[in-house]
Amino acid sequence: MLHNRKQRDYLDPHVLSRLAGLSLFARRPMQGNVSGKHRSPNRGASVEFAQYRKYVPGDDLRRLDWRTYGRTDRYYVKEFEADTNLRCCFVLDTSGSMNYRSQQWSKLDYAKRLVGTLAYLAAEQGDAVGISCVADGIRGALPPRRNPSHLRQLFEILDTTLCQGGTQLVPILHELAETTAQRALIILVSDLFVPPEELRSCFQHLRFRKHDLAIFHLLDPQEIRFQFQRPTRFLDLEGGNPIFVEPSEIADRYHRALEEYSESLQRVVLETAVDYTRVSSDQDYEQVLIEFLTRRMRGRGG
Repeated sequence: MLHNRKQRDYLDPHVLSRLAGLSLFARRPMQGNVSGKHRSPNRGASVEFAQYRKYVPGDDLRRLDWRTYGRTDRYYVKEFEADTNLRCCFVLDTSGSMNYRSQQWSKLDYAKRLVGTLAYLAAEQGDAVGISCVADGIRGALPPRRNPSHLRQLFEILDTTLCQGGTQLVPILHELAETTAQRALIILVSDLFVPPEELRSCFQHLRFRKHDLAIFHLLDPQEIRFQFQRPTRFLDLEGGNPIFVEPSEIADRYHRALEEYSESLQRVVLETAVDYTRVSSDQDYEQVLIEFLTRRMRGRGG
């Protein structure tokens, strides 16, 4: 399925082969157009029994439970869980702040590895994949499709995506909640430089529209530790004014602000039932994905 894999440094064939035994599952029932791995809100043919219901004229007589009829003298039909495919929509933050790096990879480099690997795994299991690159607007979008040429188009978008502009994440997520026609797994990869309380409404909007939202909150190690040793000029990568400060004088206030922000964000994601993962860009992304996929396999359909 995947051509020119070696030319894409965000796709490691060894990582892909080691993750091949794991599946990307949705936590909520999905609506697709072919059979797949994911639970559907509709009833259909499956090995997993769902419930009994009373027979109504027009039902398939082959699904009548004659043993129940023998015990109760009433007609009941067996219903089973239907399995379908998944629409997986990646939302990649490409605002200027994603270009920051203190390690080998910028936040965008790391994000491309997460998105590229998950997109490949989803396509391999027969799911439709798409992407929206967002900053101060939707800078590039590819609707979900399930064919090899479409996956290559997604990779071409990742190849050419650059960081620039400010962040308008909240209105964009509201827009995606409305324009994503059928329920989908939406995977957001962002540094979330937005006040958490502003995120609450768009998370609730996505949940109301029956979407399953997973977030990779991506930060650079220096953004977490703030270990600058000498006077530093800090640039706002999204267009604000630079400031020149002595880091030791503001480190305590910075850590308090980060802690308050993290606690507020945790409350929001817990209250809105978001699948949230905070990631530092010096972590092994393969291990991050293993933990993410394993957690979703345990929580399949619920």
